[in-house]
Amino acid sequence: MKRFILVGFAIGFMMVRAASLYAAVGCTLNDPDRDVKKLFPESTGYKTDFITIDERGGKELGKLLEVRLGDKFEPVYETLDVPYAYYTILKGKEKIGYIHGVNQKGVFGGMQLILATDLDGKITDFYYQKISSPEAKKFRDKTFTGEFIGLSLEDFYKNTDAFTGIKNPTERSEEDFLLTMRGIKKNLILLDEFKLDNRYGAASIEKARVSK
Repeated sequence: MKRFILVGFAIGFMMVRAASLYAAVGCTLNDPDRDVKKLFPESTGYKTDFITIDERGGKELGKLLEVRLGDKFEPVYETLDVPYAYYTILKGKEKIGYIHGVNQKGVFGGMQLILATDLDGKITDFYYQKISSPEAKKFRDKTFTGEFIGLSLEDFYKNTDAFTGIKNPTERSEEDFLLTMRGIKKNLILLDEFKLDNRYGAASIEKARVSK
């Protein structure tokens, strides 16, 4: 009996440990060389940075980002030590844009939401690197993903209730649609914090507080 208890404890510990390790994994491009060239055909190279909330401001920054997001971070998959990958795209020596992604917990599993943005934080492309929804094909359709092109974090705060006017492309996956919108908003907030010197910071924080 004691042996079964010990084995059960060991299995439980390994499962918790595995979840913890998974939680600390950020969202990186599957094939950076290929993906960068696809999203920025004019690029001649890129450099990659890994940034965590923990190293930039810890718990205090985490709380501020939650205010901007209008939601609490998920305690397992959105810990402060998650490394976020930022690909700064170059044309010669000139910066021309960024590629960055986030993991977002979905109804049927994790989603990976990849954004390409210009230097002002406006979306130039968006795609799902991973999505487990039964209606994944409708989410991946360019008719839907193309609606995000040209939007910035400012648009998400101007149209908080209407979610920028973008409609759910599916019939049965409303929750995954809302989680997609949350993940993209989070992605843009982190870009603003880590790469854009809080260009949209003050306005977005005020909007978040007013909308509560």
